[in-house]
Amino acid sequence: MLSIVLAEPRDADTLAEVQKRTFDHDARTFQNKPEDGPPGYDSSSWQSEMMSKCQYYKLLAENEIIGGMLVYAATDNSPEYHLSRIYIDPLHQNRGYGQEAFSFLFNTYPSAQKWTLDTPSWAVRNHYFYEKLGFVQTAVVVLEDSGESLIQYERTEQR
Repeated sequence: MLSIVLAEPRDADTLAEVQKRTFDHDARTFQNKPEDGPPGYDSSSWQSEMMSKCQYYKLLAENEIIGGMLVYAATDNSPEYHLSRIYIDPLHQNRGYGQEAFSFLFNTYPSAQKWTLDTPSWAVRNHYFYEKLGFVQTAVVVLEDSGESLIQYERTEQR
């Protein structure tokens, strides 16, 4: 069973380790690179900084941090939220934790009318997962610095 609570500064080192393991695993598996990830993915100070800028949740299985997710509101009291990052340690993937994490988000933010997120174009398993959860692709954005394409998704809640 998955527990989800807000991360604390003392979790920063562990969150950085788990995030690095997760994104480097994807880099090796899907990009033939030894390591690669989004900005700050391997930095403890970045993890701490994000805790002050957004709702940074840690995902726990048997009291062990196995992942995290970062949620931003578009503006104060906005019905729109952006999931800027979600990650689960490769050793704990394919156990339903991703679905539990999204159920937590949808239940924790009942006023959300729209959710947005993005994922790399090469992360095909993410595309399938997000679409299974009701997200639809809205755009493809090419990052100038890397040339990498990000697929943008959104999910509109039916009221």
